Amino acid sequence: MQFPINSVQDLDKISSAVKWQYFEKLVAFIFEQNGFMTAENIIVKDGLQKRQFDVIAKRYGTTYLVECKKWKGKQRMNVGPAARKHLERCGLYAQVHQEKIVPLIVTLIDDGIETADGIIIVPIIKLNAWINEEL
Repeated sequence: MQFPINSVQDLDKISSAVKWQYFEKLVAFIFEQNGFMTAENIIVKDGLQKRQFDVIAKRYGTTYLVECKKWKGKQRMNVGPAARKHLERCGLYAQVHQEKIVPLIVTLIDDGIETADGIIIVPIIKLNAWINEEL
């Protein structure tokens, strides 16, 4: 899938307009444009437990486990439950795979980059810059 992104305004318009499934594809696309190997909607199992990851992005021995949240308005205000649930998912992934992981939530709403319960929360509009600053 191609995304016609030539400016920050294009990115903001596309991410707001697309359905959540395409929002996940857009997040994967941004990682791919930065040289990451990506996979979408991956299920990880450990015995009776199984968890799904929206996007898994790998580069230089680090795995980014990404939960995509197309929150609107007040949904973004209470990030705690989503962060804790994603952290639990990441714990299962770490048990199954012996990799260096970075738990990450990418959101539509730009409230700045922050951390909640050990999870980095990045607005999609700042994801490319965050990736390039992080590495």
